[in-house]
Amino acid sequence: MASTLTLIFSALLILTTAIKLWLGRRHIRHIIAHRIAVPAAFSQTISIEAHQKAADYSAAKTRLMLSESVAQAILLAALTLGGGLELIDSLWRDALANHEILRGAAVILSAMIVSSLVELPFDYYKAFVVDQRFGFNKMTPAMFFTDMVKHAFVGLLLGAPLLFAALWLMQGAGDYWWLYLWIVWSVFNLLMLAVYPTFIAPLFNKFTPLADASLKSRIETLLSKCGFKSQGLFVMDGSTRSSHGNAYFTGFGSSKRVVFFDTLLDRLDEDEIEAVLAHELGHFKHHHVIKRIVLMFFVTFVGLALLGWLKQQAWFYTGLGVSETSDYMALLLFLLVSPVFLFLLRPLMASYSRKNEFEADDYAAKHANARHLIEALVKLYRDNASTLTPDPLHSAFYDSHPPASIRIAKLAVK
Repeated sequence: MASTLTLIFSALLILTTAIKLWLGRRHIRHIIAHRIAVPAAFSQTISIEAHQKAADYSAAKTRLMLSESVAQAILLAALTLGGGLELIDSLWRDALANHEILRGAAVILSAMIVSSLVELPFDYYKAFVVDQRFGFNKMTPAMFFTDMVKHAFVGLLLGAPLLFAALWLMQGAGDYWWLYLWIVWSVFNLLMLAVYPTFIAPLFNKFTPLADASLKSRIETLLSKCGFKSQGLFVMDGSTRSSHGNAYFTGFGSSKRVVFFDTLLDRLDEDEIEAVLAHELGHFKHHHVIKRIVLMFFVTFVGLALLGWLKQQAWFYTGLGVSETSDYMALLLFLLVSPVFLFLLRPLMASYSRKNEFEADDYAAKHANARHLIEALVKLYRDNASTLTPDPLHSAFYDSHPPASIRIAKLAVK
């Protein structure tokens, strides 16, 4: 069984990396091939300069993503079959020989740090080379590294108790440890949904109440008409880090907030902002967020049940490059390799997400003006340099939002 798992994992890792490279290169070729002319549906609203900027920006991001995918695959192979996790474990084994939970936490944290260090150059390059080149980056290196330290601190502060709880349950809660852990994990995530807007998000951005009285009144009328109760309307200083614009709901239950990027408010007029908000309200009215939470809980339930069985199989460890069984190594191996086994399901999730976007667009067309939503989307495509001509296969595999031409065409007949 161990050799079979090694063979399957190796084959899947090579296959998924090859698919990423093939789709990415295909996407770049398609974008460049359609760079010379603006699609007819956008010829009156998008200039050739903006269209070519979007093509070049999308191609540059995709090239970087391909390089990162190769690096991540090499790192995963090195950590598992290459003996990297074994090495990390041996470094902590003597120091924490009598404290398995502490040793497990140290090994998992060390593996996460190694992974983060590999990803760091790509994140930096995206911000200060790719985004900088196309005029989107507003961060300084100091701000970039300050954010990185903040994220690491918050992640450790919130994640460490959950990790220790997981290792403690795996060690002493019996055969149904995975069920107890699923309950703890679910409660933790629901709690994070409630407290994130108020206590965590402000650590990274400044949120101020929406001051525009006319816009505020208009939005509150729409919210009331749609039966949406929120804790308030806020503007986020997104312009301090990027010139991209967006709007979103955050929070859960009574802690829900409506958040607008300041860059979005600067670009759209009131009609367009109302239409964008109506789209977001469509997600709320169709229960998309709740459905995704339920799906996430279900997938986690199945995953932890599977881990409960795999933890007892010696071939699970040896087949992935680890000679000795342990609770923490079972958890770490599962977290590292499961994305490889689930990768081919990605088109299904992307398709489901695009279906949700169409439903939200339909709702927006009924409760605002479809023409205003089209105008807003065109401005966002242009200002965010989103390509109007993605490769259809790449889009079907990856994209959570429908291609611009299809989305605009459906809205135009509303």
